[in-house]
Amino acid sequence: MNIDQIHSLLLERFGETVVGTEPKRAMDPWIQVDQESLVAVCRFLHDDSRLLFDHLNDLCGVDYLEPDAKKLAKFGHEPHIEVVYHLTSMTHRIQLKLKVCVPRWKDGVQGQLPVVPSVSSVWGIANWHEREAYDLVGIDFSGHPNLRRILCPEDWSGHALRKDYEFPLEYHGVRGR
Repeated sequence: MNIDQIHSLLLERFGETVVGTEPKRAMDPWIQVDQESLVAVCRFLHDDSRLLFDHLNDLCGVDYLEPDAKKLAKFGHEPHIEVVYHLTSMTHRIQLKLKVCVPRWKDGVQGQLPVVPSVSSVWGIANWHEREAYDLVGIDFSGHPNLRRILCPEDWSGHALRKDYEFPLEYHGVRGR
């Protein structure tokens, strides 16, 4: 099964919640879904016998703060956060990239982390990946069983992989630069 066939299955099942796809031009073809349908789509991808995406290889958060002029002209990107899910079906030997795009700040309020539903109920390993994306990119995964920092200390301020992150000059009396 190829990405076009998977996209067709998702469109048939979920309709307009399947926002887009990039099967031809992208180095890594992907399908984008809206955040409201994410868990249902993931459950379908995991459980449907034609797909059986039983493995979440990786989940990463990407910050698109300033639109790259080249990408803006090509894709119309505005500042946003993407969560990218790298999935594998061991049974069918197929891979898929699934994306969710959200505004950089919840409700447009600076400092309010964007919210994406947790998929840890579908793939247990998402627990760790979502904690890392929360810690480093600042994505709140609603419904996560234990969303807290995993790499930085609990009292760390900010999220280090955000494009607007300013590294502190000092932390607990230790100079950083």
